[in-house]
Amino acid sequence: MKKVTVAMTLIVVTIVIIGISIVSNGSADNDKYIYVATDGSDDQNGTKSEPYRTLNKAASEAKPGAMVYVRGGTYKEKLEVEYSGTKQNPVVFQPYKQEEVVISGKELDNMEGDTALVSINNQDYITIRGFTLEDLTTDLADETVMGILVTGSSSHITLENNHIRQVETHADGGNAHGVAVYGTGPMTDITVSHNTVEDLQLGASEALVLNGNIDGFNVEGNMVRHNDNIGIDLIGYEGISPERDYVRNGSVKNNVIHDISSYGNPAYGEDYSAGGIYVDGGKNITIEENTIYHSDIGIEVASEHAGKYADQIKILHNTVYDNFYTGISIGGYDEERGGTKNSIISKNVLYRNDTVGLGGGQLLMQHDTKDNIIEKNILTAGPSNLFIANYFKTNEGNTLSRNVFHKEKDKAAVWVWKDEAITTFSDFKTASNSDAQTSYINLDYIDPEKGDFRLAESNLIKEIIE
Repeated sequence: MKKVTVAMTLIVVTIVIIGISIVSNGSADNDKYIYVATDGSDDQNGTKSEPYRTLNKAASEAKPGAMVYVRGGTYKEKLEVEYSGTKQNPVVFQPYKQEEVVISGKELDNMEGDTALVSINNQDYITIRGFTLEDLTTDLADETVMGILVTGSSSHITLENNHIRQVETHADGGNAHGVAVYGTGPMTDITVSHNTVEDLQLGASEALVLNGNIDGFNVEGNMVRHNDNIGIDLIGYEGISPERDYVRNGSVKNNVIHDISSYGNPAYGEDYSAGGIYVDGGKNITIEENTIYHSDIGIEVASEHAGKYADQIKILHNTVYDNFYTGISIGGYDEERGGTKNSIISKNVLYRNDTVGLGGGQLLMQHDTKDNIIEKNILTAGPSNLFIANYFKTNEGNTLSRNVFHKEKDKAAVWVWKDEAITTFSDFKTASNSDAQTSYINLDYIDPEKGDFRLAESNLIKEIIE
């Protein structure tokens, strides 16, 4: 009996110790919740009942595993993330429940250099979620203002469900970004999803940009609109990183982009040169199922640096319509630029682009395009009657097959191939060496005025494009 009593005592003691351990661990987990409120104080302990007052006090305490809950209100300060998380214990900043949290730049006066409302530099496993970032402006040409800046070798970064607006440069030759990810060192696993980026004055810069040594990214489900320069930009060869200085191995999917135009932007004057999506020297990138309209160029794929290329780009299943200059553009805009190679343009709808009559047509093939596949696209000409515009003779090894050109009653059709204007379909097929299944036929869309570009009579079309 005594031995049994001792054993039972040991069991009870063990259970008590385990219980204490569980309570202790639970307390430690609770310590990882950090709260911030406009009526808090940085002298408090950061709990829900005693929240901090400032974002940066919270950031100074947000170690791996921390969840920073920000209560509703307006915070007139910058947030600078100080610590990395880990794969198992990321660091997350987000509003508490569904409360509206605004990070405002109204009281951030003109400062030289880079100014961002949220900054992540050389940190990993960070999530920024659900904030409104607004009202950051500059009059200085040597200050770049940004909603969110990610730089250094930051990796495993998620930026989601944020609303970024009214970030503006008012300086001639100035720069601004909504979201800027600059891989000055090697980066990977960058996710930018379901944000709204709008009403920006960008100068010579872009609304949402990934630039430099970034290997692995996903830009998905964003709304990018009403900005006076490029919507989404993926850039290489600008000297951002000392090695592998180009964005690669990622996707741009299911974004809606509209009203993107450089016309009237002081940096561009009366040029219609802003792409909704622009790959400038990136590699192995998929651009898929996006909708782009009322912009200068729907999708542009090239390199601005001579001898460099946008390489292995897949442009698939996008709907591109009513854009001012052209629907899709590949190749450098002049002979001093680089080009586009080994890429695929397939199963896109290009509908009535070139609305201001600049001669860009539905597909614009510029300088140094080679070994690209252009197949199974559906093209309806805009007011210029121009389907494909290829004014450069540096067009080599490109394959055109199974494309469908919309034949409209009493409407002329024009193709330009290697700087020769062609007005008959048979001559275009011969000049471009298009395959026998490339077609020029009547099409009946369900309701293009409402953005429904499905085809009412689709049997013949399906045989061609599937």
